[in-house]
Amino acid sequence: MSLTREAIVSHLKEIVGPTRVITDEEVLKKNSVDRFRKYADIHGVFTLPLPAAVVKLENTRQVSDVLAFMNANGVNCVPRTGASATEGGLETVVKNSVVLDGSGMDQVISIDIRNMQATAQCGVPLEVLENQLRAQGYTTGHSPQSKPLAQMGGLVATRSIGQFSTLYGAIEDMVVGLEAVFPNGQITRIKNVPRRAAGPDIRHVIIGNEGALCFITEVTVKIFKYRPENNLFYGYTLDNMQTGFDILREVMVEGYRPSIARLYDVEDGTQHFTHFAAGKCVLIFMAEGAQGIAQATGDGIEAIVKCHAECKKVDSRLIEEWFNNLNWGPEKVAAERLQIMKTNNMGFTTEVSGDWASINVIYESVLHRIREEFPHAKDITMLGGHSSHSYINGTNMYFVYDYNVVDCKPEDEIEKYHNPLNKIIVEETLRHGGSMVHHHGIGKHRVHWTKDEHGSAYYILKGLKAVYDPNGIMNTGTIYPIEK
Repeated sequence: MSLTREAIVSHLKEIVGPTRVITDEEVLKKNSVDRFRKYADIHGVFTLPLPAAVVKLENTRQVSDVLAFMNANGVNCVPRTGASATEGGLETVVKNSVVLDGSGMDQVISIDIRNMQATAQCGVPLEVLENQLRAQGYTTGHSPQSKPLAQMGGLVATRSIGQFSTLYGAIEDMVVGLEAVFPNGQITRIKNVPRRAAGPDIRHVIIGNEGALCFITEVTVKIFKYRPENNLFYGYTLDNMQTGFDILREVMVEGYRPSIARLYDVEDGTQHFTHFAAGKCVLIFMAEGAQGIAQATGDGIEAIVKCHAECKKVDSRLIEEWFNNLNWGPEKVAAERLQIMKTNNMGFTTEVSGDWASINVIYESVLHRIREEFPHAKDITMLGGHSSHSYINGTNMYFVYDYNVVDCKPEDEIEKYHNPLNKIIVEETLRHGGSMVHHHGIGKHRVHWTKDEHGSAYYILKGLKAVYDPNGIMNTGTIYPIEK
């Protein structure tokens, strides 16, 4: 027999103390969603089952005790730290779920310069850790736009990537070791070593699990020298995306590693670079690191771009100004909410990836299908995209779309607009052999295609759930589709 809502709350108070168990209705509403449902949230409409409680966790032992209780009683939990997720992974879709809030576990445990690594609890904001490192001349190298909001546990759980990934890599390249708690209460620590060949890399059971397998409590990441005085900026306008993709490919294949390598199409470029785009695509690079390396990288990029006559160079100061205003902090989030209330105009993104042979095909086929098939195309005010993370064998594509919400209740906006657009993007990407998600995670709104994404390898992914969360209490509906 399942526990009542009241019994769940009562037991949780016994475990962590009454002040750490929050049942205020407004808090529960805000904790039933993430940034995926921002239109309904802004209008004060919350239609998902409200959690029974939000538990403010203090330490790893509390996480273990709470999870063991929930596992024994079949209570669904949703792990949460910075709450900057965008794919619905933090939504509470199960009645009487409990949100496990680790944002109070916010201690930077160590900055180890000798071994070039830093250890932090899950609730440490990335910007806090980064600022402490920069004060000493170091950096994590990790800089997603959500840096002012995101916290370490959530970044690792969602397999995050930052704006400097082409040089430093994504979060999975930075993580050295981890501490996590599994639903049976088992506390697991993966030690900090530079590399080992002791079987499969078990870090990757935890990295990217989106709270569907375990709760991440502590993270150790690599750190790097911070040399902003050597940053070099490059910008170009060009006529078409295929040329841009070809240049990105050549830069990567030739072995150059700019920290930023971005390609914007005409529509997306116009909204970011109205002062110089002039109806063209925009290509951007930043080189950084030791002075000699930065200069050699910049020289190599310029030599490659010069071979393409259609590329016209832009004043580097314009690119530096854009770079200095990239991140989304609380002020920008508040301004966005006010703008949406005023205009009923929504902006969304869906990011995918593909190899060099397929990425332009994916880009063109997605835009063609949306323009031809989407029933509310007249409400779209911007449709475009950009590539922002490149590799030797391919790149990502960030589709960006804005639309006016017309004749629609707040609770129906997702189903009328975003879901059909997202569906087209995912279907076309998978059809051409790409990945339906590059870095925001599957969440609860791309989960319908998890099996299509993994194909025969879904056997491995499903096996992890069966072993580590056999009672199915970890973030139901995220990564793993709910079986009918």
